Amino acid sequence: MQQNACAVILAGGEGKRMKSDKPKVLSEVLFKPMLGWVIDTVRSAGIEHICVVTGSKREYVEEYLRSLSVPTETVFQSERLGTGHAVMTALPFLKQHTDSKTVILNGDAPFVSADTLQSVLSDQYDNACTVVSAEVSDPFGYGRILRDSQSDSLSGIVEEKEATDEIRRIKEVNSGVYCFKTDALIEAVSALQKSPLTGEYYLTDTITILKEKGKTVGVCQAESADSVLGANDCFQLQELNEIARQKVMKAMMECGVIIPCPDGVIIGADVSIGKGTVILPSSVIRGNTTIGAGCEIGPAVLIENADIPDGTVCRR
Repeated sequence: MQQNACAVILAGGEGKRMKSDKPKVLSEVLFKPMLGWVIDTVRSAGIEHICVVTGSKREYVEEYLRSLSVPTETVFQSERLGTGHAVMTALPFLKQHTDSKTVILNGDAPFVSADTLQSVLSDQYDNACTVVSAEVSDPFGYGRILRDSQSDSLSGIVEEKEATDEIRRIKEVNSGVYCFKTDALIEAVSALQKSPLTGEYYLTDTITILKEKGKTVGVCQAESADSVLGANDCFQLQELNEIARQKVMKAMMECGVIIPCPDGVIIGADVSIGKGTVILPSSVIRGNTTIGAGCEIGPAVLIENADIPDGTVCRR
């Protein structure tokens, strides 16, 4: 458990291009809302105190949070005025944790790892702020990481809308994950000014504010470019689902689960399967399902919220 850490998850996005009645963070990857993936990661990193910043259609997010066994607080961002403004709405929560570190994450980026969070929370990164970055092949739309040409240290972050053509060619991008010393975050967020171009408050501007105050800032590069991935429409959501599907199957096979032909196999993120179990094509396993060792599942079966003992043969 991270005794001196809390988390703020930004979950106020409307997600109009999803064409859904629910907020974007509740769009599902492997049958589980993206927000649920992020909360599970935060908890896996040992962080117990969590504040979720809601926005559009907040009642859906609040209802989902109530369905979880994980305690969370919520605050409401009534206006969409940028990431900096979202964190401003969480100031009452932050002021309860001034002697801690605060991790800030996006609720629609499901693949941030617990290892990355534990890394930025470690003494190795004892900065006023550490930004998690990632190298991507197509950086369009992401804030670019600027490094000092001599020391290679973090010098700033420039958003896509405000970047020059030269900066847009940079492929190291801001993942949207930050680790702040909470007292430094409160000070920097309170000093944010609106962008003259967009009228938004950028959380990335806290980097410049902290540097001007003589505080240390740093960057920690994530082990995978997947850390920055999110979805703005159903096509991108399908891509996330396929990435997650492959990740889950790979993890299962590394633990001794046999998937001789993965065609049509979908295994949810909360499923547990024992070694030596064979999963045959077109099998869908989801929910809080536990399958024992030495089973044979499929082909073409649906299993949901089940507890299947060792040695079971489950066919259509």
